Amino acid sequence: MMRMGGPEAPARPGPGGQFLLRLLPFLIMAIVAAVDLLAGPRVGFLPLLSLGPALAAVVFRPAHTALVGGLALLLCVPLAFYDHVAGERPDIIALTTIAGITLTGSVASAARHRRERELADVTAVAEAAQRVLLRPVPPQVGPVEVAVRFVSANASARIGGDLYDVITTGGRVRLVIGDAQGKGLPAVQTAALVLGAFREAAPDAPDLRAIAARIELSLRRRAAGEEFVTAILAELSADGSSVEILNCGHPPPLLVSGAGTRPVGWPDGELPFGLSDLADPERRAHRIALAPGEQLLFYTDGISEARNRSGAFYRLGDCGGLLTGSDPQAALDRLCADVIGHVGHRLLDDAAMLLVRRPAPRPGQGQADGSPGGQGFGEAPASQQTTGPRPARNGQGRPLAGRPSGRPRATRFTGLLAAG
Repeated sequence: MMRMGGPEAPARPGPGGQFLLRLLPFLIMAIVAAVDLLAGPRVGFLPLLSLGPALAAVVFRPAHTALVGGLALLLCVPLAFYDHVAGERPDIIALTTIAGITLTGSVASAARHRRERELADVTAVAEAAQRVLLRPVPPQVGPVEVAVRFVSANASARIGGDLYDVITTGGRVRLVIGDAQGKGLPAVQTAALVLGAFREAAPDAPDLRAIAARIELSLRRRAAGEEFVTAILAELSADGSSVEILNCGHPPPLLVSGAGTRPVGWPDGELPFGLSDLADPERRAHRIALAPGEQLLFYTDGISEARNRSGAFYRLGDCGGLLTGSDPQAALDRLCADVIGHVGHRLLDDAAMLLVRRPAPRPGQGQADGSPGGQGFGEAPASQQTTGPRPARNGQGRPLAGRPSGRPRATRFTGLLAAG
């Protein structure tokens, strides 16, 4: 199953950290009591016992915070007798301080607990919206392997203006990756509009230009304002040997091969969706070859424009070494970690990556595109193909005289099924 590396949930303390936080109020009160006993009756540390309920309000619920405050009050009484201030002004001040902080902490704890419940509800809604907008992509789509990675710039957000999807229909694999203008809910709404139009058009549209026209029309009809979306539409051939790309103002994808990494772009770049009125709306697609073992990395500007504290951009063209290995998803995880390491903090913009890899043929297996030196998916070598009946053979592979099988050799369709 594809791992959705981002959207990333906010970091929370592990079980060990939670235990230490819950133990801290009691530990503080024990330290205050020990210091008070060691310092002697002349020095009073009783008001410091209020640190216990103050810290409890951060990690406990209101009832538990009140119990910690009650324990602090009970601990204050014998210490007051030890300090010879029982019933006097220092004792009354200490008790009043502890009681007041316990009451305040309980109220603050109740408010925090209510906000946590509201956040949990909002997170559940966001996760449901994520599953609708950014659907999981299977690791194997037709003849290619696919991996995706999304990282939100907002620690509490699950979705943003970046979008992607991969659809397989009728033996065709079509994909989209894009970035909606702006941030927040308006960008999410625009991204949802583009994804909805793509999912509606991709199954039956004759080509990528028709899909682009449907997306453009959808934005004109329903977009409020001057929203625009940069995007790339792509379609893979049935055997994965070529990819047709239609770039609508988006950063060009990277072709990663044994020879290095290079951007796949053309001088006649198209305008983003939503801005076609500014120029000729006729869009042109380009086709490139994808050899076995080569990869195409699609990404949004959250990756290409990631900068460190000194203002240096991330060198995406040097990422080829990170995209090696047998697991494309692990390769994207390494790339994402390297980008965050370069920036030194959370990304300031949403980032999406989509990696398409054409698997290299395994040892002893022919090439998948039917080029010389191999055969197509499920196709027998030419030297073994026959047009007439094939003679029956015994267990040692020798012909059985006078016993022709009378059956033509069966054609193996395993590869074709896998490619479809």
